[in-house]
Amino acid sequence: MKNGLYIVATPIGNLGDMSPRAIEVLKEADVVACEDTRVTKKLFSLLGISLHKTFITLHDHNEDEQAQKIIDCVLAGQSVAQVSDAGSPLISDPGYKLIKKCKEAGIYITTLPGCCALISALQLSGLPTNRFMFVGFIPNKDKARTDLFAKYKNLDATLIFYETAPRLLKTLTVAKDVFGNREMSVAREISKVYEECQTASAEDLIEFYTQNPPKGEMVFMVAPAAEEEIRQEIDLDAVLKDKLAKVSLKTAVKEIVETYGLNKNEVYEQALRIKNAN
Repeated sequence: MKNGLYIVATPIGNLGDMSPRAIEVLKEADVVACEDTRVTKKLFSLLGISLHKTFITLHDHNEDEQAQKIIDCVLAGQSVAQVSDAGSPLISDPGYKLIKKCKEAGIYITTLPGCCALISALQLSGLPTNRFMFVGFIPNKDKARTDLFAKYKNLDATLIFYETAPRLLKTLTVAKDVFGNREMSVAREISKVYEECQTASAEDLIEFYTQNPPKGEMVFMVAPAAEEEIRQEIDLDAVLKDKLAKVSLKTAVKEIVETYGLNKNEVYEQALRIKNAN
């Protein structure tokens, strides 16, 4: 196997989702970079892969120093497989700094696609999939949670978050206040025996999970803002006047449409009226 870094996705629940190609790379790799050696060695045992290789821990607190160690392994002619505890590495998991440093060092990098909880959850949700934004884990503090939701409230895209069972009801309560009656979805136990994806209003989801306390980690999703909802939240005249004082009409329209997801022709006509009135 060519020396370099191999980014390998692992199952998020069902062992059968591990691809033959990924298994082969894990078998042949000289070094395995992982978050928790206990979790990864258990996976190797289940897959029948020998543990007689070098395991290097790679997590948020040691990525800088371990990245150089991994680069040194590759430069010495070894192949390194990077895995996370579950799913696709780098997605709300360590690895970004490692990849950046490897690219700077001119090291061969490839990815072996596979399971990713946010994509699987979106597929199950029934929410719009043409445009989405993965925001990551939801903060634990009340104000930070509210501020995060408010920041993306007017985005014309399905919002995807990671959340844990003990905080779900609190998150749904805040989501109800911020997002109102939009459809929301909670997916959990993806690819496992008790896989579940509930899509409903926040109020209905609160009722369901009050009666059926969830367990484990989950994916929480919120439908995109409707155009009417966005219009109510912004003073388009004020925003246009501010933009037109700084940039050209074409640029102002483009930036506002992209930021707020509004109809381009309508914003352009309003911008023309404002400009011609001055």
